Amino acid sequence: MFDTKIAILVLEDLPVWQKLNVTAFLASGIAGIAPEAMGEPYADAADRPYAALLGQPILVFAASSEVLLRARDQALERDLARAAYVRAMFSTGYDAANREAFRAEPIDAPDLVGLAIRGAKKDVDKAVKGARLHP
Repeated sequence: MFDTKIAILVLEDLPVWQKLNVTAFLASGIAGIAPEAMGEPYADAADRPYAALLGQPILVFAASSEVLLRARDQALERDLARAAYVRAMFSTGYDAANREAFRAEPIDAPDLVGLAIRGAKKDVDKAVKGARLHP
């Protein structure tokens, strides 16, 4: 039904609250970079408006640090839409500080705790190889 796939990989050993937080931030990143992936706004039975959501399923995976880095490399190589979250961002309190923390990470080995990617199904499947669907 969809030409593209959205996958979110989250570091497997994070506390649950951090996994949920990272997943929410990364989903919003995909929505921001791929506005064409958004569905139409919602309305309830009383015709009260609600925000649009991403218009396709999102698969959430648990991954090791190594798998996260490999998926990031694959996403870069295949030019997939991507959003990333690094451990240092847990200690910041606002968007500008998050960007500074992200930029300060080592280029070849950032301390990734989450990665979201969107692109052609076959490319996303190759990028998430080694990750497992989150239980």
